[in-house]
Amino acid sequence: MANYENLRVEHDGPIVRLVLARPHKLNALSRQLLAEIVAVANWLHDRDDIRVVIVSGDGGNFSAGFDLDDFESAPDGSSSRENADMGRRATEALARVPQITIAAVEGHCIGGGLVLVGACDLRYAADSTRFRVPEVDLGIPLAWGGIPRLVREIGPARTKELVLTCRPFDAREAERIGFLNRVVPGEELESLVESTARALVAKSSYVVRTTKEHVEAVMDEIASTARSTTDADVLVYALHDPESRTISREYLAGRKQT
Repeated sequence: MANYENLRVEHDGPIVRLVLARPHKLNALSRQLLAEIVAVANWLHDRDDIRVVIVSGDGGNFSAGFDLDDFESAPDGSSSRENADMGRRATEALARVPQITIAAVEGHCIGGGLVLVGACDLRYAADSTRFRVPEVDLGIPLAWGGIPRLVREIGPARTKELVLTCRPFDAREAERIGFLNRVVPGEELESLVESTARALVAKSSYVVRTTKEHVEAVMDEIASTARSTTDADVLVYALHDPESRTISREYLAGRKQT
C-alpha cells in the first residue's frame, strides 16, 4: 500500500480505515487529497479480503469541504476542468468500491465533505457535528454529484432549501431528514462504528455485496449521478463568472469581519 501525504490508510485485517489527514486545514479537500481517494478506491477493487471501509477525519473534524484556495492556485499548465472534476471522480470512486463504506463524522462537515459522506453506505455522527452547504454563498454551485445524491437521500424540497439558504444544521436534524443512520454522543462514535464494522465482517461477503449493488441500482433509477460529469463545466464557469466572484469576495470579507 502506497504512502499518501493527505490520506492515512490503516489496514486492520478485513477492515480498512481511510482518514482525511489535513487537520491544519480542517481536512479541506485539495486536489491531491481527492486524487489519493481515487487511488485508494482503485486499490480496494482488487482486495476481496477487505470487507468494510471506514472513512473519517483527523483532528476532530470530518472536512471543511472544497479547498477553494488550492483549486484557484492550480498551476497554469493544468486543466481547469480536470481539476474541477476531481471531486466528482473521488466521490464516485468511493461510492463504487465493492466494500461497505461507513462514514464516521464529527466536528465540521461542510460542502464537499458532506457530499463525500453522502457517497458512503452507512453514516454515523457525533451529536456535536455541524453540517453546512455554503457553495451558493461562495458563488459556486454544489458540484461533485452532490445534488442527485442529496435529492435521493433527503428529497428535492429539503435539498433546495439547504443548498440555496446555506444555513447550518446539526446532526439531529441530519438524522431526522434521513441523511444519517444514527447520531450518538461523541465518546460513543468510535465504538458504534467499530461494532458495526465487525458485525458486517461476520456476514456473508457475497450477500452483503450483492445487497449493496441492488440498493445502488435502485437508487440510480431514482436519481442517477450519471449527469454529474457536466458539474465540472458549471463549476469552472462559476469560478470565472464576474458576478459569482464578486459575491464570493463579499461573502468572505463579511465572514472575516464577524
